Amino acid sequence: MTVTRVKVPLLDLKAQYAPIRDDVHKAVAEVLDSMAFIGGPYVQTLESELSSYVGAKHGIGVSSGTDALLVAMMALGIGPGDEVITSPYTFFATAGCVDRLGATLKFVDIDPATYNIDPALIEAAITPKTKAIVPVHLFGQCADMAAINEIACKHEISVIEDAAQAIGARDADGRFAGNLGRIACFSFYPSKNLGAAGDGGMVTTNDDELAHTMSIMRNHGMEPAYHHEIMGGNFRLDGIQGAVLSVKLPHLDAWAEGRRKNAELYREMFEARGLLEHLELPFVRPGVHHIYNQYVVRVATEKRDPLLAHLRANDVGCAVYYPSGCHTQPCLAHQGYKAGDFPISEAAALSTLSLPIFGELSDEQRDTVVDVVAEFFEA
Repeated sequence: MTVTRVKVPLLDLKAQYAPIRDDVHKAVAEVLDSMAFIGGPYVQTLESELSSYVGAKHGIGVSSGTDALLVAMMALGIGPGDEVITSPYTFFATAGCVDRLGATLKFVDIDPATYNIDPALIEAAITPKTKAIVPVHLFGQCADMAAINEIACKHEISVIEDAAQAIGARDADGRFAGNLGRIACFSFYPSKNLGAAGDGGMVTTNDDELAHTMSIMRNHGMEPAYHHEIMGGNFRLDGIQGAVLSVKLPHLDAWAEGRRKNAELYREMFEARGLLEHLELPFVRPGVHHIYNQYVVRVATEKRDPLLAHLRANDVGCAVYYPSGCHTQPCLAHQGYKAGDFPISEAAALSTLSLPIFGELSDEQRDTVVDVVAEFFEA
């Protein structure tokens, strides 16, 4: 089989943007004309649209996915003396927010197939000080929320979904990420499946009191004007981001379906080239709707970095999410963890890499990715 190779970026935001360019420009112009730059009607519209999309009662727009996590934890009163259970194999913000509030991180290792927190290990980490469990829906697949919520309910512990990579994902019961815990946190970083024109985030909840608290906290805890009964921060979402995201939200399912289709084609093509003995492709739990924020494959540890180098030398975009666990980050050393504490997470960090999966991937680009990977293993 002869493949005409082309350059393949890891993500092509321009290809996604081109068909909606005029709609985005119109929406931004409306915000500029209205001068509703922070909060206001465009943010409120997005809050209503997105909370309705995930099936939650409330949506509160905030300044980033990190601030979504932070305001969720603050609203639950998490602070010194409290413990928060989460995964060490995730973007740093998940653990960083716990530490910033002075709480103790209780890491639990991951399931080797899904890379999400392993529910079977959670209960052993619970103590009387445990205030919350923060499962991360990593790479676009929901954690096993039925098992996690059963444990949380038994011990009367709040669950905060880190759904930063999972907008549009659904668990095995059909419910959307964002409606599977007490609070859920989304990121609209530009590279996400639903990305803003800058930073942005949202928290969703079905709890009226928590929704009110978080809506006040995002504006320095102020209610009424210049009265601060509670501490908050500057976690406000810009009107321009609200308007841009409202333009993009109706396209989200189609974009995700393009990613899912590419994942299916990758599996067929890698199998046809005899590569499944070398590549462990993404595992999807039965009944789960994966939205492939990243397409992460696993190879033998000694082959991972050489494969990365080979892909890059042939103009194929690739990346490692994540090269080390949060538990080994120097700024979290005082939490008391060390290399070797979470062997499954550490093995994943050394053996996984991400390939291009964006919905606009052309046939030629997908053929190139498969051909370059095959060339590496056939050499």
